[in-house]
Amino acid sequence: MAQYLVMFDAHAMDHISDADMVAVAKAAHAVVQEALNAGVYVFAGGLENKRASIVASDGTVSEGPYPEAVGGVMLMEVSSRKEALEWAGKIAAACRCAQEVWEFGHDPELAAMLSQADGRRLGSDNR
Repeated sequence: MAQYLVMFDAHAMDHISDADMVAVAKAAHAVVQEALNAGVYVFAGGLENKRASIVASDGTVSEGPYPEAVGGVMLMEVSSRKEALEWAGKIAAACRCAQEVWEFGHDPELAAMLSQADGRRLGSDNR
């Protein structure tokens, strides 16, 4: 299984009227429910139109920009790029805007860390 990020930019939905946004939200939630039911959903959400906080390597925090590059995202775990593109098509139709599809690289060390953490969690559930 591979993980894919499906996303749209911060202004991709600016053409949608407030009146139509109710229908768009309903359609988007239906796609999320479908992804949950299919077992491919990992995370989804939209960024608030608030400034980012920038944390420097020394811990200093400063005010950053408003969202421009990313408006909303859905992270999914699917068996192929073809399947990710099919889901992106459903999201594009629901949100009425084009979607970018990005594949996450496989990191064997991270996979081992997650597997170990899952094992610890499962062990603690049995107590």
